Amino acid sequence: MKRHLFVRSLVAAVCAAGLMQALPAAAQNWPSRPVKIIVPFAVGGPADVFARALAQRLPDLLGQPFVVENKPGAGAVIGTDMVAKAPPDGYTLLLMSNTHTVNETLLANKPYELLRDFVPVAPINYSDLVLVAHPSVPVANVRELLQAAKAQPGKLTYASSGTGTPYHMAGELFKSMSGTSILHIPYKGSSGARTDILGGQVNFMFDAVTTMTEHIKAGKVKAIGTSGKHRSSVLPDVPTIDESGVPGYEATIWLGLLAPKGTPADVVNRLNGAVSKIVSDRELQQAWARQGAVPLVMDAQAFNKYVQDDIQKWAKVIHSANIKAD
Repeated sequence: MKRHLFVRSLVAAVCAAGLMQALPAAAQNWPSRPVKIIVPFAVGGPADVFARALAQRLPDLLGQPFVVENKPGAGAVIGTDMVAKAPPDGYTLLLMSNTHTVNETLLANKPYELLRDFVPVAPINYSDLVLVAHPSVPVANVRELLQAAKAQPGKLTYASSGTGTPYHMAGELFKSMSGTSILHIPYKGSSGARTDILGGQVNFMFDAVTTMTEHIKAGKVKAIGTSGKHRSSVLPDVPTIDESGVPGYEATIWLGLLAPKGTPADVVNRLNGAVSKIVSDRELQQAWARQGAVPLVMDAQAFNKYVQDDIQKWAKVIHSANIKAD
């Protein structure tokens, strides 16, 4: 009996040792087959476009195809949960945006938590927003908007593509930091919001610089201010909100890659190095600049802190404005 127990213990120890040796070997051999990038948003949006830009270039550095799969729905929860439940082997990745960091506070009952169920891999880029007004609104800049909003609390309106979206959160951050009361009008998607700002049914809207620039140049809307720390390369003559009366204001759309928690560190670091090399390419940076996108480069540890800080930033806005999910 004792001998039998000894043999079983020895076999278990040998198996455990073999497994420990196999894990680094598996990481070293990664990738040995195609890798999926799950985009929890619709085809054609910024997350999808930039995911495909990465997927085209990663095979040159890592030797295997990278395949983009769109799994939209439930405010990005459906596709994100798929990745949270995937094996942590480096073959299923998540294309995240700051919608995810907002959802950490806004959606209390979602089946995952970002920093519990995922490991941050690498950032990709960020894009500024632009605050626009319909031409009929007698406001030409941020200071005039602040004066009008404080003179008529709750009378002015701004549109967004829905509760918790970057456009909505940019508006709530603006209200919080400027001490103004502007009525939020949520839409089911950005197209309806955009149609109504162009038609004058709402006064203001935060929108992506790349999407709204053509309407600004055509005189269909007025650019009031951009949302980044620095002036946009696409709209260099438009002051930032930060420099125009709301110091410290910053609200962008940013993208990054996550992997399921437990993904080997070697795999995470290889991915981080590959993504960083791609987004540091000068030709790619010039192409993205024409679209209003700015590359982000950080190691995995720095990106982890970046995600943590963004979660905390939007948690404060959501709590202070008492924002509830639809």
